[in-house]
Amino acid sequence: MSVASDTPRPNRYVTASDRAAYRPVHVVWEITLACDLKCGHCGSRAGSKRTGELTTDECLQIVADLKALGTREISLIGGEAYLRRDFAQIIAAISAAGIDCTMQSGGRNLNDERLRAAKDAGLKGLGISIDGMADWHDELRGVRGSFDAGISALRRARELGLTTGVNTTISKRSLEQLDDLLDVLIDTGIKAWVMGMTVPMGRASERWKMLIEPYRMREAMPKFAALRRRAVRHGIELQLANNVGYFGPYERELRGDGTGDIYFQGCTAGQNAMGIEADGTIKGCPSLPTSVYGGGKARDGLDVIDIWNETSQLAFTRDGEGAKSLWGFCGSCYYAGVCKAGCTWMADAILQRAGNNPYCHHRAESLERQGLRETLRQVESAPGISFDRGLFEIVVESEDGRELGVVTRDGRETGVVARDLTPRDPAADRFKLDVCHGCSRDVRAGTATCPFCGADVETERLAYEGAMDEVRHALQVLEERLAASAAAACTAPVHQLP
Repeated sequence: MSVASDTPRPNRYVTASDRAAYRPVHVVWEITLACDLKCGHCGSRAGSKRTGELTTDECLQIVADLKALGTREISLIGGEAYLRRDFAQIIAAISAAGIDCTMQSGGRNLNDERLRAAKDAGLKGLGISIDGMADWHDELRGVRGSFDAGISALRRARELGLTTGVNTTISKRSLEQLDDLLDVLIDTGIKAWVMGMTVPMGRASERWKMLIEPYRMREAMPKFAALRRRAVRHGIELQLANNVGYFGPYERELRGDGTGDIYFQGCTAGQNAMGIEADGTIKGCPSLPTSVYGGGKARDGLDVIDIWNETSQLAFTRDGEGAKSLWGFCGSCYYAGVCKAGCTWMADAILQRAGNNPYCHHRAESLERQGLRETLRQVESAPGISFDRGLFEIVVESEDGRELGVVTRDGRETGVVARDLTPRDPAADRFKLDVCHGCSRDVRAGTATCPFCGADVETERLAYEGAMDEVRHALQVLEERLAASAAAACTAPVHQLP
């Protein structure tokens, strides 16, 4: 998330003390799997309620446990959270605990009564999923009119005083519609626009050809940057989800503040993020496959605190040694010790194994310089249960699409092997990053010569700071002249017309 140095940081901003304490700052809570849409990319295969969904009293106990753990924001999801009759009571309990409550929705039946109930209960903000213009959105969501319903919900929520935002999943169709979609979102007055990649989990594993190919990250990231510049001019903060990245020339612009220490630092599942399913299953991330990453249910003698603190399924990112499990391209990557293969959800959904994630801008650019690119090929379909995934291979191709190599789940690589042109130094895995102003790429702090553009990093820093000083001086002069002009206008004599 981009946070300017003079802007108050949101509650979900993770501090150094949060990281040290493994505090679940942000929790995404599926309070029911019941849904009134039929989304073709739904990872949880929502539709009907889960078996054994939590009672109201059990939900209230979870709120108390999360307060004790130091949670600062809870986002309610489904299915559709508003289809649960006590959803406003749960919002009220979260608010009474001093925790910010937001809600993510498709908005199809988010009527005025439900919106008012949520606002009165203390809801802070509402996010609506809009995945492109009406043609693609309605096709993907499986219900005609769902685009109009979502936009209407945003407008009515804003009228009630709720902060509104939009979540968009990036697919081949949506990537082509983002400029037109931004025009619509500007008109609705939203404050935040979050973009995430479509992940081949659940129903999306059956429609995986909607995903953009990994090599198209070369196209997507500059597009996101251009959209962000236009969005900011209209008061909209464009944010990247954790499965979008990483470390190309737009990392600081899209994820950081351009100059500070805000950049992607690996998967936070089980560190500062938590997911809860409607039956009380606790995971480090709401999107991870339950069969592998579920730490137990918060009922039957177990509570959230015990599961969070004691189960191995939630602790897989906490040992600080995540870079040791990397393999394939990610195992060779310059950023291995910081990035740790990016989003666990994306990597696991593709290869059923974390540690090698092809959806990466730096990776796509590095391979392009070698005349290579990567695509996906499904080799095993998903079994058809909530949060399931199929199995894919990563196909290494020439730029004209000839197959040259294959990467499989067991780490077997045949044919051409994809590796980073700027190799990893395992002895220097634990490092902070600085930015080379010659090419806008992140480099290890203390680097003298940029490994990407060959510039002298210190020289480029001084030139950048000099240019910024000139800009600041020009703005100061402009402000002084405008102030003087305004003062002169106020003291000028008024001449009456004859």
